[in-house]
Amino acid sequence: MSTDIPVREITKENPYKILFICLGNICRSPTAEGVFQHEVDEAGLSDYFEIDSAGTSAWHEGEPANSKTRSIAEQHGVKLHSRARQVKGSDTGYFDLLVAMDESNMDNMQHLIHTGENQKKMIKMRDFDPQPEDGNVPDPYYGGISGFENVFQIVKRSSLSLLDTLKPHIKS
Repeated sequence: MSTDIPVREITKENPYKILFICLGNICRSPTAEGVFQHEVDEAGLSDYFEIDSAGTSAWHEGEPANSKTRSIAEQHGVKLHSRARQVKGSDTGYFDLLVAMDESNMDNMQHLIHTGENQKKMIKMRDFDPQPEDGNVPDPYYGGISGFENVFQIVKRSSLSLLDTLKPHIKS
């Protein structure tokens, strides 16, 4: 499990900004956004984080998360409120951490990242998974409902680990 990420002091005045990224921003990245937000809220740390998600494509711009994605999340008590949007070049400078769901989305982000500093912000979600397997969060779209549950479990494990990594940097 690789956890080498850019860290800094996290305060209410300067929250840590995380962008979760997948292809269409209707399955994996909204799940990651919702799960991480849920864990942050449960820990009472909402004021210390700004959390968003986006896709490397604009295919689903403005749409809510996939209905199966929302259903699985709701079964676990997580609400997904985001609407799909495409990653913008300005996101790479604005966010502290850019979290891609797989290698393909990491590659797709390369055309937006123009500095070495921003390159250091790019990680894969499963870099924080205690069970990383091939390092990619699989696309659940064609895998039936069990594929969506699998993605939820991967994202939950990874989110908890990521939050544990960031907590020591929070200053009240």
